Amino acid sequence: MLKPSPIVAGDTAFMLVAAALVLLMTPGLAFFYGGLVRTRNVLNTMMMSLLLMAVVGVTWVLWGYSLAFDVTAEVAKGTFGQGLEKFIGGIDWVFLNGVKFDAPDPIGYAGTIPHAVFMVYQMMFAIITPALISGAIVERMSFKAYFWFILLWSTLVYSPLAHMVWGRGFLQELGALDFAGGTVVHISSGVAAVVAVLVVGSRKDFATRPHTPHNVPYVLLGIGLLWFGWFGFNAGSALAAGPLAAVAFVSTTVSTSSGGLTWLLVEWILRGKPTAVGIASGFLAGLVGITPAAGFVTPIGAILIGSITSVCCFIAVSLRAKFKFDDSLDTFSVHGVGGTVGAMLTGVFATKAAFGGEAGLGLLDGNPGLIWKQFEGVAVTYIFAAIATFIILQVLKLFMELRVAPSIEEQGIDLPVHGEEGYGSDFGSGVFASSKSSED
Repeated sequence: MLKPSPIVAGDTAFMLVAAALVLLMTPGLAFFYGGLVRTRNVLNTMMMSLLLMAVVGVTWVLWGYSLAFDVTAEVAKGTFGQGLEKFIGGIDWVFLNGVKFDAPDPIGYAGTIPHAVFMVYQMMFAIITPALISGAIVERMSFKAYFWFILLWSTLVYSPLAHMVWGRGFLQELGALDFAGGTVVHISSGVAAVVAVLVVGSRKDFATRPHTPHNVPYVLLGIGLLWFGWFGFNAGSALAAGPLAAVAFVSTTVSTSSGGLTWLLVEWILRGKPTAVGIASGFLAGLVGITPAAGFVTPIGAILIGSITSVCCFIAVSLRAKFKFDDSLDTFSVHGVGGTVGAMLTGVFATKAAFGGEAGLGLLDGNPGLIWKQFEGVAVTYIFAAIATFIILQVLKLFMELRVAPSIEEQGIDLPVHGEEGYGSDFGSGVFASSKSSED
């Protein structure tokens, strides 16, 4: 008699949909970032996100997945990695060798879905994370240098971090909680963004010309796609269709709403006008803040996380503008700061009332020690991401220019680099232009 298969069709279907939702986040990010830059750089900015779908979609299969999640037989029995395996996975799964479509992974990451489904779900995280960094260096980084940067960064920074946090590595053994990527995705990309700005430099006209969004509807479309895809990001991290996915889904919704509402009110009170870009930024702050905590907190905890994170990100964005630091699209101010605040608040609000189990989790359960573990996880991520990113950029500088030529930066990157324009030569003409002419 054949043994019953451990594969559960419902869980598999759920995770396939979740993977597709997470992939949708990268085009969503392209619209979000693309709307925030000037017209002459919109295609280049959007390409910097879409490029990850091409590069990491291949490298994850060839070696990225193995480096992130492959472990030895001893670790597969339920222990944690030792020696180098604390920090990076093995090479047994390169080219997806041994990654099956009809059986779960042998490590026990997800016991009711095919190994290949777990692999492709994790691929989507690996795709969007380096794309977040692009927001810091838009409108001046060479596309060639960016290509090599994201290839190296996804291999040498993302895969080791994913292993340390989710692949039986050092930070997982430490006990730091990261449900869906506060450290792995948001802090790592935010810190890398700061380093990239310091190495690549500011835009030439950063302090002399306004840099207002050219297409706010693109920004709103982008945040809508991001919020929609984020349900796959957070709820999918339960790795099965069940109560834990429901907890993450609800907390994602209410934290995002809270983040948007808080930013709207703060902006309205302090600056006199509630803006569309502001509420979109608040939604994004709420999404980032809840990511590490999504499966661990109650709805009230999620509302507080969204609101607190939104205020912290609002302050960070304001300070970035005040100090004239050209993190162009506020990657660190939202993802770095939001991921840090969310990770630390996980230590406060994580509770067995949401996650289940007998043991208490965070401060609300009488376990303040989790806050220290969260701090250690955040600190390690900051240090590792900063040093590794700096080294990668310095090595690339030995072989190529990191920036486009000043003339190209002045003209705009789209036409000289990509041979295309985001909008035709008659953009802005027609009834509106005629109306303006008649008024003049």
